[in-house]
Amino acid sequence: MSLRRYGSYRESGVEWLGKLPDHWKVERLKRLCDVRPSNVDKKSYDGQEQVRICNYTDVYYGEQITPALELMEATATAEQIERFGLRAGDVIVTKDSETADDIAISAHVPATMPGVVCGYHLALLRPQARVEGAFIKRFFDSHFAKASVAVRANGLTRVGLGQYALDNLLVPTPPELEQRAIAVFLDRETAKIDALVEEQCRLIELLKEKRQAVISHAITKGLDPTAPIKDSGVEWLGPVPSHWTMKRLKHLSPSITVGIVVNPSEYVSDEGLPFLYGADIKEGQIEWETARRIAPEVSASQGKTALRAGDLVTVRVGAPGVTAVIPPQCEGGNCASVMLVRQGPWPSEWLSYAMNSRVVRFQVEVVQYGAAQEQFNISHALNFLVPTPPLEEAKQIASVLRRATEKIDTLLGGAADCVSLLQERRAALISAAVTGKIDVRESAATPAKLEPA
Repeated sequence: MSLRRYGSYRESGVEWLGKLPDHWKVERLKRLCDVRPSNVDKKSYDGQEQVRICNYTDVYYGEQITPALELMEATATAEQIERFGLRAGDVIVTKDSETADDIAISAHVPATMPGVVCGYHLALLRPQARVEGAFIKRFFDSHFAKASVAVRANGLTRVGLGQYALDNLLVPTPPELEQRAIAVFLDRETAKIDALVEEQCRLIELLKEKRQAVISHAITKGLDPTAPIKDSGVEWLGPVPSHWTMKRLKHLSPSITVGIVVNPSEYVSDEGLPFLYGADIKEGQIEWETARRIAPEVSASQGKTALRAGDLVTVRVGAPGVTAVIPPQCEGGNCASVMLVRQGPWPSEWLSYAMNSRVVRFQVEVVQYGAAQEQFNISHALNFLVPTPPLEEAKQIASVLRRATEKIDTLLGGAADCVSLLQERRAALISAAVTGKIDVRESAATPAKLEPA
């Protein structure tokens, strides 16, 4: 799409904003909207009226607040309902969070919602008569708004935007009909981009399913479809090749232990060898470049958990079961809390595929526990069952799976790159439109006649 620029520009007087179309203004948010930080919590109190609450997550994960949403029930006073009830054109923004990236996320209210109020940790913005709420919402989606919010947020363990900071956010402001045109244009164009993103995300999910199916089939059935089969003796597994055996994980490795558990942060150093935590382990891959570090002499003093190339590490907490082989770059390093499986006679690559297959993941799911953070005990993992081929066949399976998964991973990478580019395009388009870098009035094709520049 080729969009023209406005005919003439002037300096906005705001360094980050640069030039604006001649007829635009820069106004503080409080001149455009009544800014109302909410004090309505999620609790119910006797003597108050029943309402539904628009909460933080409703705004964070949605571009619009509509009656179709399943909103929490609570109570509010008559004064709160009057002040924070949702009306057509309102915009709701997140004002408190753990990081600056999560504040000033916005959602538009396209229609009045009786009995629904804006909840705590949010601010309700009620636009003036000359202001389009949909335009204000798109302003908060822009790079300029994100940068403005980042420098105004305050706090240490939590960051937030107070009344003053919100009131005084600078907003590039076109005339009302032009605001409407920009909102209409962006709604249409972002919907197109979102549809393309959704297609790519569906493709990613299908590729992931295919990858898992390819691995699980090879790990349970082998490479020869004509090979005789037998009952594995495990009800949920079914038949396996007749020359395979069922082995427990403890019989495939000379040693299985857990990484440093007690105060692992005390061993972290500014420099040294990779010190792996669960977050550094992805399926079949170690992100060792960005891992924490441990001094070589300190790692050597913890020899039981020192890393050797060819060993396996498995995530215990958070994403239990995810496994990868230790690469040479991690030799001599160490690990924290994860399960460390020493290399045995069977090829580590094959065992990694087995650990990441549905066969072992199912067993992890059976024994894992924890609501906030799922995890499993090493004592259970020792007895995980693995359908085990002869050594040479295991090497062949690993080789075939390496080639097959590399092809799928290339496709996954391409789809992920496409999603990233589309999201960048979306953000850039919004920013360009709401700061006047492109003129979308003709492209919007709104029924109303737009004001001339």
